[in-house]
Amino acid sequence: MSREILLELFYWPPVSWLALARCADILWIEANEHYQKGSYRHRCYIAGPNGILRLSVPLRKGKHRQMPIRDVRIAYDTPWQRIQWRTLRSAYGSAPFFEYYADAVRTFFEKRYVFLFDLNFEILLFLWQALGGRAEIRLTEHYMTTLEAQLRGITDARGCIHRKKQPAVPLISYPQVFEDRFGFLSDLSVLDLLFCYGPYMLRN
Repeated sequence: MSREILLELFYWPPVSWLALARCADILWIEANEHYQKGSYRHRCYIAGPNGILRLSVPLRKGKHRQMPIRDVRIAYDTPWQRIQWRTLRSAYGSAPFFEYYADAVRTFFEKRYVFLFDLNFEILLFLWQALGGRAEIRLTEHYMTTLEAQLRGITDARGCIHRKKQPAVPLISYPQVFEDRFGFLSDLSVLDLLFCYGPYMLRN
């Protein structure tokens, strides 16, 4: 029997999101929720020379909290894409797999996406292709309640992954670029795992 899991869509999601998603045979992405402020939906965390860095996608001004997630628009008042790519290159330029993935990752910092959901979904498709994700990805056609998910045999994992919560699943450790300074930094963005550990990330 296939295992189905329902998750939110995040911006370069944390390792715990990937670890949970890889447990699924069918991965449902919640495409009809309302945007939630202060979440991974528009931010991620990486390792930098001075510790953990937050990268955020700026959003167009407005009340996003009550806005359907697919209607949230990205702002380009500042050159945030160029700044974030420069930050990634500075932080991970010496990582073992940076050059291997750099060209593909850089495209997400060059294309001007209108909607946050579209950016995050294309990132997900890239990760699945690059790392051999086996789950079938499906978008919800309406907001799926927890009860509906249960009745359909879907594990509702929405809300399980949050910066202030412990990882929902056990995580492996792997060599990191600044481990000699800070020790192992758990549950950073999948970008950290991608550049430091490469294609091995889905083999454990």
